[in-house]
Amino acid sequence: MNSVDLKKNFHLLIDSIDNENLLIHLYEIIKNRVSTEDGQLWGRLTKYEQEELIQTFEECKSNEYLISNEEMKKKHKKWL
Repeated sequence: MNSVDLKKNFHLLIDSIDNENLLIHLYEIIKNRVSTEDGQLWGRLTKYEQEELIQTFEECKSNEYLISNEEMKKKHKKWL
């Protein structure tokens, strides 16, 4: 998919969302991402936070630490 198609599909997706809170949230995410230089967020983390993030990323690659979507739904059913 090229940039033109992505933009077109993105606009269609946005136009289909009726939830104003979701739109505000998505807008803020995109606005922050566009205005943030690469690596800027990483640089604001402490060394400890960086190490924790790297460890979490490595753990998510292992099935040992993952649970299925169905198991997650069961576990958090009261909030869904």
